[in-house]
Amino acid sequence: QVQLAESGGGSVQAGGSLRLSCAAPGRTFSVYAIGWFRPGPGKEREFVAAINWSGTYTYNAPSVEGRFTISRDNAKSTVYLQMNNLKPKDTAVYYCVADKYNLPTLLRSYNWGQGTQVTVSS
Repeated sequence: QVQLAESGGGSVQAGGSLRLSCAAPGRTFSVYAIGWFRPGPGKEREFVAAINWSGTYTYNAPSVEGRFTISRDNAKSTVYLQMNNLKPKDTAVYYCVADKYNLPTLLRSYNWGQGTQVTVSS
């Protein structure tokens, strides 16, 4: 499994925006679908958004639909999560994962990184 590095987190007020990045320098990044997850209310990681290998298909969790947009630049081996109209309930550590065979919308035995902290204050 490929190891990814998340970045771009920070602290914002409700209604603000952040853009997270998920990178895999030096790897064959373009063959992997990428997904973002965050801990849910019960602390088990829950699905946020995913994108296929080419960037032609994306899927968001209902809780972020219309506010978050996932995209990718395979030339830069990077996937982005643009988060707009952030709410306090979006506060979490965000993790990205790579999957060569599935669109990562379910928890599997992924190689989890350190994540990036997003804090939204009211």
